[in-house]
Amino acid sequence: MSPEELHAIELLRRVPYGRVATSMRALPFLALARHIVVNGQVVLRMHAGFGHHQACNGSVVSYGADNFNSPDERLWSVQFTGTAQIVEPTNAELELFGPGPHFVDGAVFDPVYMRIEPQLVTVHTLAGNTSRQERQYQHAL
Repeated sequence: MSPEELHAIELLRRVPYGRVATSMRALPFLALARHIVVNGQVVLRMHAGFGHHQACNGSVVSYGADNFNSPDERLWSVQFTGTAQIVEPTNAELELFGPGPHFVDGAVFDPVYMRIEPQLVTVHTLAGNTSRQERQYQHAL
């Protein structure tokens, strides 16, 4: 693994959720997912009820996470791009995920798991924004 890939994985381990992106019926979409990192691969848990996993399975997807809601002065964003495959997680992986939510948009949470072997990894950082604390939550009229 390259130094950038190792750095991206270390950052990803700091937050529990991100967004997976691909297209469904020729339209792009983002879906919330819980992630863990196992042997350099990103494993996702998401709600099966929306069918997003079916659009992702066998397709190239992008998975991104960030710390943009963090009070940290140094903000970062990571993105992993690769082919997603639906998998059955091991007991050890299930333990790493921890408990899932009870409901998603009022429906009972139905977990489905996907593994992404990253083929392209990017890391972006933002630093030195001294006005960030002053303008927090003031970006909408």
